[in-house]
Formats: sequence, structure tokens, C-alpha cells
Amino acid sequence: MAERKNIKWIYALSILFIMANAVCTYLEFYYLNLLPAILLIILLAFFALDKLILFVVFLTPLAVNFQHLEGGLGLSLPTEPIIFSIMVLFILKHLHKNSMDIKVMKHPITIAIIINLVWIFVTCLTSELPIISFKFLVSRLWFVITFYFIGTQLFRNYSNVKKFYWLYITAFTAIIFYTLYNHYLMGFEEEPANYVMSPFYNDHTIYGAMLAMFFPGLIFFILNKKYTTSIKFAAFLLFVIYTTALVFSYTRAAWLSLATAFFAYILLLLRIKFTTILFVFIAVCSVLLIYQTEIVMKLEKNRQDASQDFDKHIESISNISTDASNLERLNRWNAAFRMFEERPFFGWGPGTYSFVYAPFQHSHEKTIISTNMGDKGNAHSEYVGPLCESGVLGSLTFIAIVLAALFTGFRLYYTIKENEIKKMALVTLLGFITYIVHGALNNFLDTDKASVPFWGFIAMFVAIDVYHKNSVGEEQQP
Repeated sequence: MAERKNIKWIYALSILFIMANAVCTYLEFYYLNLLPAILLIILLAFFALDKLILFVVFLTPLAVNFQHLEGGLGLSLPTEPIIFSIMVLFILKHLHKNSMDIKVMKHPITIAIIINLVWIFVTCLTSELPIISFKFLVSRLWFVITFYFIGTQLFRNYSNVKKFYWLYITAFTAIIFYTLYNHYLMGFEEEPANYVMSPFYNDHTIYGAMLAMFFPGLIFFILNKKYTTSIKFAAFLLFVIYTTALVFSYTRAAWLSLATAFFAYILLLLRIKFTTILFVFIAVCSVLLIYQTEIVMKLEKNRQDASQDFDKHIESISNISTDASNLERLNRWNAAFRMFEERPFFGWGPGTYSFVYAPFQHSHEKTIISTNMGDKGNAHSEYVGPLCESGVLGSLTFIAIVLAALFTGFRLYYTIKENEIKKMALVTLLGFITYIVHGALNNFLDTDKASVPFWGFIAMFVAIDVYHKNSVGEEQQP
């Protein structure tokens, strides 16, 4: 009898919703259609948070970014409202009961992240535009909390690491087909490659960055002996699709990042310590800094612009004489350095670069794509941007996160005995390297497209380090 009454209530509420929705649709009020999806998300948030987070991973490539909303706010729908809700739920739950694993909280990566967040908060207080800066902080928090702090617990189940990869890769494949079809209609020319992935990805640079970031993961799935032949074949087809997309993305930074990841793989095979690599890197940068005048004079002789020809397109990477993209990047960096010189310690405030950099441009450095409106990107560097927005400590604390993640990745590869987990740590490290190389030339961590995998990959390092390095990939119970 009780079950019959419950069924009657379900039928009654369903009929009532259908009638109400029909009236709202007739009156051109369509938002009631969202109610079932919202209720489903709420149920998942309370009873299956792991599934909701993985669902967001799948939605991320498919989400549409709405930029320049009121108050300088940009929002990616439907992902960011869901991610924000997960963050709020986590904070409330954490206030009620501290559920974070102490081993995760003591990890060097976690400490570096917390220090960086604290400093961002401090520079929000001293910001030129405090409202913009606090919006930036909230946005950074919802990515870090959801995909790093909750992510480390999600990845206690090793299978979720592979699910994370598969979900992003699968959804991204749909965007690749959409992009290639649009590109085909335009003859696969170089110029349309900048925007044929819109509205899902803002331009070809972030599109190429994500292609490169998940490229090593596809190789892992192809070579994984635990997979069936059909799954390996599917991974191989995806590998071919991603390779095609990379070629036609005309994204030079993506190609460069993959070349760097391959070089890093060679260093890993040679078992060269990370500290040695870091020392050599600092030494090379020092030499480049000392001879920067001679190097610039040499680069200025290159006048090869971006081209459909692969060889010429590669050659254009070092063109700082006529290539508008490269020149604009230098213009943005020079403006950022001038901003840093004026406020070296606290900076101008997180997220404020686009709003305040215009007066710091010099007329002779401007290009045909320069703007004073702050509507065409930011500082074009994950390292230079924090330098001018949060001062020297802003940049150093972010670099500390990167170095801690790299050091952990190298250590895991050298010390893990179990073959599959060792290879998973390897491809995650190589994918992460592609992004930090990309980060020298662009910055996308204010978007879900890049932040979800960036913080997710870092969470994978910590989860493997804390829970899986001595196991064979089984689920670790809290």
C-alpha cells in the first residue's frame, strides 16, 4: 500500500510538472526545463559526488564560455556553476567534519598550493580592482578545491584516474570532429584555424594545448596490456584523430610542447635526476639572459610568418620581426614587466591585467592586433601574469607548485615498481609538461578547459604518491 501511494505521488508530481512546464513554454519562459537537470545534480552532489565530478570532466570540453558578462565576469556553462556548487558543499562538509587525509594535507604540493592561495588572497586586499580580484580568487578556489582537494580523494580509487582521461578524451573527440568539419568547409586554411573550434574553445591555442596534454594518455591506452584488443584499437583510432587535429590546429606552442615532452621522456629513460635537469635549465636561462641582445638580433633576421606549410609554420615560431602573434605576445609581456616594475611586491591585483595594462603599452611595440580594451586575452604567460598581478611572490609561489608537481612526477617514475601505475605516472607527467611549456607562451588557468585537467593531473600525482605507489591499482578506502 505504501509503495502504491508513493507511485501515485510520483505520477501526480510528474503530471503537475508537465502541465506547469507546458504553460511556461507557451509563455516563452524556458528555465523550468532546467529543473530536472538541477534536481539530478543536487542528488548526485549529496549521494554520488564522485560521479558528479567525473560528469563535469565529461562536460568540460562541451561547455560554452560566455565572456565579458556584467562586472567583467566570464562564465562557462554548464560546468562552472556545478563546480561552484561542489566547492560550497565541500566547504560546508569540511566545516562540519574535517574529512581531508592528513597525508594529502602534508604533501609538498598541497603546501605549495595553500601558500599560493594565501598570497592571492593577500594581493586581493591590495588590488587596484578588488572586486575583480576576489572574483578571480573564487574562480581559482572552485577549480583547486574540486579538482585538487576533492580530486585526490576521488583518485583513491585508481580506476577513476583512467575514467578521468577517457571522459575528457571522449567528449573532446566530439569537438575535434566539429572543428575539423568546420575547417574542411574552409579548405583547411591556416587563418580559419584560429576560430573554427568556437564556441567550445575560444581559439586554436587552448584547443591545441588540450590536444597535446592528453596525447601521452592515448599512447598509454594503446600500449596497456590489460586492455582488450578492441579497446586498444579504439585508442589507436583516437590517437590518429588527435594527431590529425594537432596538425590542422596550426598551434606552434602545442607542437613545441610535445617535442619538449618527448625530450623529457628521453631524460627519464636515462634516469637523470630532476634536480640536475633543473640546474641545467637555470644555467641555460642565465646564458640566454646574458646574451639576450645578440639572440634578439639573430631572431630579428627571421621574417617567416605563419603559414599552411608545416616547415614554414615551424620556422615562424622564432619570428619576432613580422609575425603579429609573436609581436603581440612580446607587447603584452613588456607591458606586464613595466607593471611589475611599478608594483613589484603586491602587484596590481589577481585577474586585473586585462583592465589595467593598456597605459603600459608603448606605441612602437603595438601590433595590428593590439587593443586598449582588454578584450583579447591577458598576459599570455602563466608565469608573467602572476608576476604583474600578484608581485614577485605571486609568480614564485605558482612556480613552486609546478616544481613540486614535476619533482613528484619524476620521483614516482623512478621509484614505482608496479608497471601500469608507473606508466600512468609517466604519461600524466608528460601531459603536465606539455601544459607548463605552453604556459610560458599562454595562460588558460582562468578557464575550465585547462584548469580541470591541470589541477586534476596534479591531484593524480598526489593520489598515486600517497595511495598507489606501493599497490597494484586497487581502490584505497578512506
